[in-house]
Amino acid sequence: MEKLLIALIFLTFSTCSLYSQNKTITGRLIDNDLETLPYVSILINDTIKVGKTDLNGFFHIDIAISVEKITFNTVGIEPATIKLVDKCNEVEVVLMLSGTYDFITLKRIDKLRMKRFKKLSELHKIAFEKGIFKTSKSCYIQEFVPYYTKIKK
Repeated sequence: MEKLLIALIFLTFSTCSLYSQNKTITGRLIDNDLETLPYVSILINDTIKVGKTDLNGFFHIDIAISVEKITFNTVGIEPATIKLVDKCNEVEVVLMLSGTYDFITLKRIDKLRMKRFKKLSELHKIAFEKGIFKTSKSCYIQEFVPYYTKIKK
């Protein structure tokens, strides 16, 4: 009877772990000057904090399989939201430093930001060549979020 109970408990726990609904994401964050970013908050659903980077910009988080978007946020860095691709477990992201723009329109600011944003994929390749990143190509989609949106009438 004891052996049957132990076997039943063992099967129950092993089956539960097989149907886990979480995935592990690891990675590294750097800025557009190829410097590491310590203590960057990692959020899902724009509000739930699931972790933060260590002193060298590395992170390791467990999230639900249903989560598709991850947001990175800290002081001095423009918030970045990435959309994960299906088999993406290694996320290495280059984030843009935030700037101060005085006496220019939001349209002009967005043009300047877009110019810097377009260079991020090139910076990812450079980081790989220097040994900062492990992968040569990113496995996520990052979209530019403008400050200015035209109001349609």
